[in-house]
Amino acid sequence: MIKAADSLPPRLLVVDDEIAHMRALCDTLKAQGFDVVGCEHGEAALAALRQAPFDLLLTDLMMPGMSGIALLRRALEIDATLVVVIMTGEGTIGSAVEAMQSGALDYVLKPFKLSAMLPVISRALAVRRLRAHNAELERRVREHTAELEATNRELDAFTRSASHDLRSPLNIVLGFSALLSEELAPQLSDKHRTWLSFIDRAAHQMQELVEALMRLSRVGRKTLNVQAVDVGPLVWEVVADLRREQPKRDVTVQIGELPRVMADAPLLRQLLVNLLSNAFKYTRQSERASVEIGVEARGDELVFFVRDNGVGFDMGRAERLFDAFQRLHREDEFEGHGVGLSIVQRVVQRHGGRIWVDAAVGRGACFFFTLGPGARLPAPPTAVPAKQRLG
Repeated sequence: MIKAADSLPPRLLVVDDEIAHMRALCDTLKAQGFDVVGCEHGEAALAALRQAPFDLLLTDLMMPGMSGIALLRRALEIDATLVVVIMTGEGTIGSAVEAMQSGALDYVLKPFKLSAMLPVISRALAVRRLRAHNAELERRVREHTAELEATNRELDAFTRSASHDLRSPLNIVLGFSALLSEELAPQLSDKHRTWLSFIDRAAHQMQELVEALMRLSRVGRKTLNVQAVDVGPLVWEVVADLRREQPKRDVTVQIGELPRVMADAPLLRQLLVNLLSNAFKYTRQSERASVEIGVEARGDELVFFVRDNGVGFDMGRAERLFDAFQRLHREDEFEGHGVGLSIVQRVVQRHGGRIWVDAAVGRGACFFFTLGPGARLPAPPTAVPAKQRLG
């Protein structure tokens, strides 16, 4: 006897226009512990399927009115997780194969023995359980995705509202602070001017934090436009911008041979801007500042890296390095709001990649990142000059 996987016996629907054969098969399967319903034709079977779920449909192939193939197609429209086994004679094996191509799981030949029928039913019920389990997982994923989308919409709306609501009072503070400085300057003592400068600086810092929060939010909302991107020229553009912004810096930049990848170009550029800007910032105190950008092939994966010989940091404090507004250095040492690496991590994650870091105090830092399994292109890498000095 075949037992059900749970407390209820499996429900079988047997369809055969030969009434005596159908009843005999129903009685035999009931004796094996199954819950069996028999029908003489396809329309009755479809009506039974609409009334209650079944685990297995066992149908004759050749029937007047509605054939077994037509029945299985309509039955799967009612319940996509239903498993169907066809009963057929020796002369219609070709039609049984056609039935399997239409969605039947297996077929049995008439006349059949119970010892041959039971293994087929057992396999079919195992497939039914797997289909039902997968359907439940898919339902949960859809529900979870819908919940996440709703949460993201609410978070985006909150971020936009909060940034607008914060900007207005900040503009007022900055405006009146400027008016006080201009109109009362001759009457203000040094102490009062210092107070006003504190107000002005704090308001500007808050304004910059709001802008940083909006940048972080936009990265999460942006729709990915994945296309072939040549990383080499993109890196050189970022380096050229840093050169214009910091003309007095003397930084040795080494750029290896960088490949073409599948990525969102604007987001990838933002990632490179943040990592390279950090590298330049934290090498400011180095006697011979050096930054290196390259890529390594590790199996089928491309691992990019940005390495510097700056101040570095203690890896014991790096647990929340990629969290928003987290800083490992004092503000009076290095400027910033602790958002850049959060943006980098979001860009990498949206591409299906990973990011990690290796660093030591006084010995610089090296950030590694990948862009997911689909990023690598078969085209050869684009060669770029091996070294450039900024300054």
